[in-house]
Amino acid sequence: MLEARAGADHATRELMLAVRELKVAYGGINAVKGIDFSVDAGEMVTLIGANGAGKTTTLKALTGLVRPAAGRVRYNGADVTAWPSHRLVALGIALVPEGRGVFPRLTVEENLAMGAYSRSDAAGIRADRDHVFGLFPRLAERHRQVAGTLSGGEQQMLAIGRALMSRPRLLLLDEPSMGLAPLMVQRIFETIRAIAAAGVTILLVEQNAKLALEICDRGYVMESGEITLHDNAPALLANPQVRRAYLGE
Repeated sequence: MLEARAGADHATRELMLAVRELKVAYGGINAVKGIDFSVDAGEMVTLIGANGAGKTTTLKALTGLVRPAAGRVRYNGADVTAWPSHRLVALGIALVPEGRGVFPRLTVEENLAMGAYSRSDAAGIRADRDHVFGLFPRLAERHRQVAGTLSGGEQQMLAIGRALMSRPRLLLLDEPSMGLAPLMVQRIFETIRAIAAAGVTILLVEQNAKLALEICDRGYVMESGEITLHDNAPALLANPQVRRAYLGE
């Protein structure tokens, strides 16, 4: 059963996100078919699977961008299933979307300011902007540059930085390695690890299963809208089925 928690650390942590029997449909297509999974406070959890498995749709359902057809999403004990995106951001849930989604005509600084749109603490916003620039010095160098002229890696840095400006407790990342050169992917994943080490809980959707499982505590494998496998990350890395399907072995 997916309710069985993998690993001693997982069993002793506080439950942050609980998803039960989540279903999402587009017209007559069932994109997500009644999945269960959970994320504990302080964990890094990954959801891996091929294109079209339903991973991005799941994140959209968690962040109010699509409405579930059935099921429940609980965050820190509260039922947030039908909550709009802005209320979820105020609760501490932030999404770094697939494709980055930066505002191309705004500068780096203006994009970061958009991440803090719901906040009014000017000093805190400045401190968080400086923290983002510390994580991503390249953004500091380009703070007045229009986002649409940044490289793909720089736009990914900006998308992560913008999400951090809302001071999330739970950060959802959708395919952060997509389209990036290997060296940039390594830098992005090192930063994700640093964000987690600072206390932010991470739910990572990623096609690069090896990278995701190397940095995460646990993983769920999603196929055709269903979760077919769940274990701690080292066990999934060693699983022959995962190695054949997702690690090219």
